[in-house]
Amino acid sequence: MNSEATEERVLEAVRQRRELVNEALDEDIPLEEPERLYEATRYLLQAGGKRLRPTVTLLAAEALADVEPLSTDYRAFPTLDSREIDVMTAAASIEVIQSFTLIHDDIMDDDDLRRGVPAVHKEYDTETAILAGDTLYAKAFELMTHTGADPENGLEAVRMLATTCTQICEGQALDVEFERRTEVLPDEYLEMIELKTAVLYGAAAATAGVLMGAGEDVVEALYRYGIDSGCAFQIQDDVLDLTVPSEKLGKQRGSDLVENKETIITLHARQQGVDVDSLLDASGVEDVTEEAVEEAVAELDDAGSIDFAREKAHELTDRAKDHLEVLPDNEARSLLRDIADYLITRGY
Repeated sequence: MNSEATEERVLEAVRQRRELVNEALDEDIPLEEPERLYEATRYLLQAGGKRLRPTVTLLAAEALADVEPLSTDYRAFPTLDSREIDVMTAAASIEVIQSFTLIHDDIMDDDDLRRGVPAVHKEYDTETAILAGDTLYAKAFELMTHTGADPENGLEAVRMLATTCTQICEGQALDVEFERRTEVLPDEYLEMIELKTAVLYGAAAATAGVLMGAGEDVVEALYRYGIDSGCAFQIQDDVLDLTVPSEKLGKQRGSDLVENKETIITLHARQQGVDVDSLLDASGVEDVTEEAVEEAVAELDDAGSIDFAREKAHELTDRAKDHLEVLPDNEARSLLRDIADYLITRGY
């Protein structure tokens, strides 16, 4: 199957599950009092998003149960020991954590927009946005206790979510630290994106296995699938920032370079002797010309740094798909493989 057909297949699978996830989020995070707090809490959830992570959770459950995709009630999903659990609530919990991290990220970076709308702290205020993020964080754990899973499995799912949140904070701290350091190695960068971005993909896949009572080897394989595909996802973002026109990207092309953010591309280029700091001499994103970006990208391309990033993303994706061999050979497993490919072939 070519990349275009794979993308269409993935986007349709995600669209079908996104509708169900959105319905679940509306039910599981109702508008309560104080009204302003809960409006802010629901604001980003209602602004959209692909819902890739909860889709991974639902597909992992479908693959493990060896059922036809979308053929089973996610609120009463069969486990491997003939129990029924609410796997949709677990998927919603994962998406709620994602929204919590985005709200706090936008506050830290003072970003104006998120998902095409004003960031929560811009639409409301910083204090309300912090409280909204904290509320989502707490709600995610509350949701994860409502799956109806075997108590031991339910406790392990909550533990995994807690560990994941700690790791995300560690990754964010490393990202901030790297901005102050004079040298960062590519392996350190890979560790940072694993913590900041990939661990939530890992939890998204593995939580289904934990709640359904799959063995440790299966849970670990699902987790590694999420980690490797999540790292590849972030590396593709690094590539897209340099190679996609601004109008398609939705932000200034080369913004990572202008903002002095280290990526796998710039770190590799430094090792090749490129003076990365002088590539874009601008005081802000708005001052960057398209010609300057073209010249910077050409220099990074000549150093082999963009190809290095692409090859690393493909290597991680191949490894991610190999982890799926522990699952039954069915349509859901095939879709999980396609998602891994989509994450590094998408154009934005």
